[in-house]
Amino acid sequence: MKQKIVIRMHVEDGKCRSKALKIAAVCQGVQSLAFEGETSDQLVVTGEGIDAVFLTNRMRKKFSYATLLSVEEVKEEKDEGGQDGGEEEDETETNENYPPPCPMCGTYHSPMYHHVVYDPYPNSCSIL
Repeated sequence: MKQKIVIRMHVEDGKCRSKALKIAAVCQGVQSLAFEGETSDQLVVTGEGIDAVFLTNRMRKKFSYATLLSVEEVKEEKDEGGQDGGEEEDETETNENYPPPCPMCGTYHSPMYHHVVYDPYPNSCSIL
C-alpha cells in the first residue's frame, strides 16, 4: 500500500530542511520526499509501509515541533487494456512480506502494587 504522509514542521533555513530530509530518508519504505505549502513548512513523504507516528516523533525530537497533518493512500492509475482479470491479480499482490511486528509492543503489563510490611516484634537491639 503506497501512502502519502504530510508533516508540518517549523524549519528556518536550508540547513534545517536538509537535516529533515536526511532524517526522513533513513526511514524504511520511503520513496520520495519534498517540502510543500505556502512557506515550505510541510514535509511530504511518499512510500510503502512507512510508520507515520514514528517518523513524526523523530522529527519532533530533532526540531521540537512537528505535527502529523494527514496520512492517505495513493492510488496509481493503470491502463486496463481490456483485461478483465487485472482486478483479481491486484488483490493477490497486496499480501506482501512485511517484517514481523515487535513482540513487546502489544503486551500488557499489569500495574505494580506495593505493600509495606511491618515487623510485629521489632528487635530491641539498635546495633546489628
